[in-house]
Amino acid sequence: MKMILITGMSGSGKSVALHALEDAGYYCVDNLPPELLSPFVALKRPHNAPKLAIAMDVRSATSLPLVPQQLRELKAQGVEVQSLFLDANTDTLVRRFSETRRLHPLSRIDATDQHRALVDAIELERQLLGEMREQAHVIDTSMIRSAQLQRYVKSLLQHSGRQLTLVFESFAFKRGVPLDADYVFDVRMLPNPHYEAGLRHQTGLDEPVADFLKAHSEVDDMFRHIEQFLSHWLQALVRDHRSYVTVAVGCTGGQHRSVYLVEALAAAFGKDWPTLKRHRELEAG
Repeated sequence: MKMILITGMSGSGKSVALHALEDAGYYCVDNLPPELLSPFVALKRPHNAPKLAIAMDVRSATSLPLVPQQLRELKAQGVEVQSLFLDANTDTLVRRFSETRRLHPLSRIDATDQHRALVDAIELERQLLGEMREQAHVIDTSMIRSAQLQRYVKSLLQHSGRQLTLVFESFAFKRGVPLDADYVFDVRMLPNPHYEAGLRHQTGLDEPVADFLKAHSEVDDMFRHIEQFLSHWLQALVRDHRSYVTVAVGCTGGQHRSVYLVEALAAAFGKDWPTLKRHRELEAG
């Protein structure tokens, strides 16, 4: 049996991810109380339900501390458990709640109808979900649309398994560091194709930009240094039972240098490891 646990911040897209899993043939349950996790899995086992997806969130705040131990017990019973945590920056979450006019689950303080400010509720939620975030693969949904999130979740499923999967992600520092990054490499000191008139409106996916960057030895040096660092630590990450490692490479605009290096790194490591790549700014359109 395989089970995917989806948790994360309210407004981060958990329902969208659950729909993607449902499309992929998973038996999905939203907002299952943590007390029922182990009994529910035991109930489904005799009914030939090999793929389960369960969403939990802060609405079950008082019993969330039960979840880590339950996951360890399920793994000991032979269940393949994968945890996904959806996150987004506070500004994005505030905007999404404002657009939908929904009340945050932690906004209400008590029966006297007193309410927390939205930002305070979001920060409290981060504290309550901190341990679950540490034990999951984090997906930053701040700058991706619903359809993109669904595609990304489905791509994760295709690469899921017992071998560590590398996720290489390009981004622009001017739009913030991705929340889901395990390692961040800053390549803003490298020669910038943006200042070449013929290359400015192209990206690191285009051959002229790639040729420009290949012609500079410091770009190759950066590639080799990142490659050597990751190669040195990959087996240690495997021993730490990591399922995914996200390596974020950032430049100023997220169009040229970071994109080129993500493509190069994904090609190099893809020979020996399951590998995914994302270009945050290009996908954001």
